[in-house]
Amino acid sequence: MKKIILMLVGFVLAFNLSLKADEGMWLLPLLEKMNMGKMTELGLELTAEEISSINQSSLKDAIVIFGRGCTAEIVSDQGLLLTNHHCGYGRIQAHSSTEHNYLEDGFWAMSKKEELANPGLSVTFLVRIEDVSDRINKKIKADMSEKERSAKIREVSDEIEKEAREGNHYTARVKSFFGGNNSYLLVSEKYRDVRLVGAPPSSIGKFGRDTDNWEWPRHTGDFSVFRVYMSPDGKPAEYSEENIPLKPRHYLPVSVKGIKKGDFAMILGYPGRTQRYMT
Repeated sequence: MKKIILMLVGFVLAFNLSLKADEGMWLLPLLEKMNMGKMTELGLELTAEEISSINQSSLKDAIVIFGRGCTAEIVSDQGLLLTNHHCGYGRIQAHSSTEHNYLEDGFWAMSKKEELANPGLSVTFLVRIEDVSDRINKKIKADMSEKERSAKIREVSDEIEKEAREGNHYTARVKSFFGGNNSYLLVSEKYRDVRLVGAPPSSIGKFGRDTDNWEWPRHTGDFSVFRVYMSPDGKPAEYSEENIPLKPRHYLPVSVKGIKKGDFAMILGYPGRTQRYMT
């Protein structure tokens, strides 16, 4: 009997906790429709347009993909960005030597001339997200085999991507979301001159290793600092001494006031994968 009662109590507690959870994954185009009301109730002071807008600068313009998948944040009007130490680790390692062990000692550029170039490294800005589900789904027939269905989705996606790239330097890709039920076009702008500005020693940046990377509260200085450069005419360009610091559409102001219990917090970034939308 005691075991049954304990199981029932455990079930009730789990059920109640699930009801109280205020988390999930929301795509930027769905913010207004799905959860702005709840976020405002919890303390958010931004509008959906201030978070993500096509017509004006917004928060999403300061959140970038660093390299092949890390999230980074632009934090100054001079293209300075912050990302995790483990995201910049490979670049810090590449610049290290027996004479200058930046992994062990850390690195700080005292001027822009001392910042270190990183061939092959890029930073990607999201230009816009567009729901193309209807256009793709209209081409899908109920009697199609799975192979035929996949081929048709790829065919239509290729058309959409090609159209989005015409007459500009953007990259475009169609991705499926929500278990393949929806498709979105992601149009991006990629900058390829990204320079190392600073990093703490690994004893600080790598403390706790990857286990701590997935925990809260964190107990590590897991950060590194880079700067994005553009050509003098404001376009993305390969590394050149003629390039100038990026003038971003938007950057995150950094507050040193600290936080207090009950303050609103949210995350905006690029998860490698998630099932949070499943609820």
